[in-house]
Amino acid sequence: MSEVKNLSIVDKSEVLMHFSIRLSDGSAVDSTKVSNKPAKFVMGDGSLTPGFEECLLGLQVGQSETFTLAPESAFGLPNPDNIHHLELSKFSSDVPAEIGTIISFTQPNGEEIPGIIREIVADSVTVDFNHPLAGQTVTFEVDVLEVLN
Repeated sequence: MSEVKNLSIVDKSEVLMHFSIRLSDGSAVDSTKVSNKPAKFVMGDGSLTPGFEECLLGLQVGQSETFTLAPESAFGLPNPDNIHHLELSKFSSDVPAEIGTIISFTQPNGEEIPGIIREIVADSVTVDFNHPLAGQTVTFEVDVLEVLN
């Protein structure tokens, strides 16, 4: 009988896990359990914030943990430079400017970036390109399913 090694998450580990994100009021923001499709990523590949990765280091297959991250360690603080004012005429009936709507905008380099419509005053639309969870304290619940080193 061969012994199964229970590997710990380290830098460059390939990790398969379920996660849920909750706000400080307990409301769920995202969960891989809803679709039953766990997240797969490589530690250090930039898909997770450094603060989130730091919490995962050392966890092993089968472990479930809950940890709370301040905005600075999670999705950052809102940056005023990421708030832009666009002309209302840039929107159409296909993509109307409605407060609270998240719209995908194409940057000059061709990349898509989501923006949240925050305010409409006369012909000016305020669009917030900060991460929707910027400034929020979030709680992560993780279930580690697989670790490959």
